Amino acid sequence: MPSVARERFAQLVRQAEDALDLAEAALLIAQEEQPDLDIAAYLRRLDQLAAAVQERLPGSPTPTEVLHHLNVQLFEIEGLQGNQQEYYDPRNSFLNEVLDRKKGIPITLSVIYLEVGRRLGLPLVGVGFPGHFLVKYQGPEGEIILDPFFGGTTLSHAQLAQKLQTLYGTQHTSLPQLPKLLAPATKKDILARMLRNLKQIYWQQSDLPRTLGAIDRILLILPDDAPEVRDRGVVHQRLGHFHAALQDFRRYLQLAPDAHDATAVRAAINRMTAQLN
Repeated sequence: MPSVARERFAQLVRQAEDALDLAEAALLIAQEEQPDLDIAAYLRRLDQLAAAVQERLPGSPTPTEVLHHLNVQLFEIEGLQGNQQEYYDPRNSFLNEVLDRKKGIPITLSVIYLEVGRRLGLPLVGVGFPGHFLVKYQGPEGEIILDPFFGGTTLSHAQLAQKLQTLYGTQHTSLPQLPKLLAPATKKDILARMLRNLKQIYWQQSDLPRTLGAIDRILLILPDDAPEVRDRGVVHQRLGHFHAALQDFRRYLQLAPDAHDATAVRAAINRMTAQLN
């Protein structure tokens, strides 16, 4: 039986982009593991953060002034910061924990930045930059790339290119694609990336039930994501859910019949089918 949090999450991610409440959906990710979490209270916290910024703004502020005061409120007064010491703590992926503990990872800090900025009328979008989620202001004055993990600092294209070189080397094919890598992420992209982070953490911890829960929610967002369907089949298989594993593996082959691992998946199907007969 799906939890109340799971059912509400499913309702939200079926909505159109403009109607989807990113903050509520992000909090529902946490509520699945913390059933008593008061989502309304944390939404009010975001309202209060925006109100605190608004109180300190001059009359007719420029976007640059709003961004400055937003950074001051979130990172100096509120004390939010990147959790570099315990980066893979799953609590860094729960928006309520980030607001309470003042520590998070790039994507959760970016969600807070986006949601407070939205309440202030700032045209901000998330950016699914490789290995490090960012925020982009895109207004009449041009675009500004911001890094909430490091206090809302502004990044130039040269600095972003250097990040790619550090990650992938100077000859990697992604380097000429920098503008494409700075394309806006949808709210569903953001939620799926949050859940993939959790999936990876729980997989590394050998926590198969929670890994399964993360994949289930990714597939509520992206039902035809072939690698996630395959990975859920693997988790089901390891949990001994052979009928569910077979269903996922067969669906994977329908979605990706020419996948590089198609032969291995067919062999797994044959082995499980023989076990069940």
